[in-house]
Amino acid sequence: MLSIGSILLESPLILAPLAGYSDLPFRLLCRQFGAGLCVSEMISSHGLAYGQSKTISMLDSCAEERPVSFQLFGADPDIMAEAAAILSSRCPDVIDINMGCPVKKVTKRGAGAALMTDLPLAEKIVKAVVEKCPCPVTVKIRSGPDSAHICALDFSLMAEDNGAAAVAVHGRTWKQQFSGEADWQIVADVKREVKIPVFGNGDVKNHAEAITRMHQTGCDAVLIGRAAIGNPWVFSEKGRPASLSAVVKVVRAHLELIDSHFDEPNRCLGSIKNHLGKYFKNFPGSAKARKEIYQQADFTALSSYLHRIG
Repeated sequence: MLSIGSILLESPLILAPLAGYSDLPFRLLCRQFGAGLCVSEMISSHGLAYGQSKTISMLDSCAEERPVSFQLFGADPDIMAEAAAILSSRCPDVIDINMGCPVKKVTKRGAGAALMTDLPLAEKIVKAVVEKCPCPVTVKIRSGPDSAHICALDFSLMAEDNGAAAVAVHGRTWKQQFSGEADWQIVADVKREVKIPVFGNGDVKNHAEAITRMHQTGCDAVLIGRAAIGNPWVFSEKGRPASLSAVVKVVRAHLELIDSHFDEPNRCLGSIKNHLGKYFKNFPGSAKARKEIYQQADFTALSSYLHRIG
């Protein structure tokens, strides 16, 4: 059984943080389908430190999803430490530091993957967060800024030396964004040299591929991100069902979780439709189903439609 510090995971397959997708309802669903741990959407350290209501709402959790990891991003060690202390008051099982997001609105502030160009600053952040957290701290990185500057091993050793409980390595560089292929040899190189658990990430599309990558690299766990969108079955050995009715049943379950945990689902109806529409890819008539989903006027109408087609 895999452990992150004192936290035990029943499965080595982990839901990666997905902006706009890995909210509480989806995390709960992925846990039901076998994810050993789910990581929240990226949470702004400044948003927490300044008490922004939208950021605070991202901390919603419940006993059923534990263990759960909340991911912080930022480039100021003091603000990151303050945010980690605030987050720790919610008693998360794990706090993750994002040093891998390549999105411009994050990197232009020096956060995310931009930190992989500044090892001393990254070290200050890891040390500051670890000092404030009673729970295990993990660090998510990329292979490096670009192919000429692969530094995942240096960053992993730094994280280990400063008290991180595990490191997650995405096999792409910052420059690659989400293009090309993830280099899992880098994951293997890191695993060979560090003592803390190493998680691999990049291009894994199903349960079988995750297990294969673990065998190939020796990594302790695999994070699955984009392949989980509209497909919580990715964490199950059986995989996605072939029956449309079986898929609709889970979509309805997802909608019920949204209804239970969102106070005003109509306020985020667009993102809910976008998420639910992803379930219908590659089915006959799926384009029509997605179109119908996007045309529903409100949450009640959306729920009624999904019960009609089930």
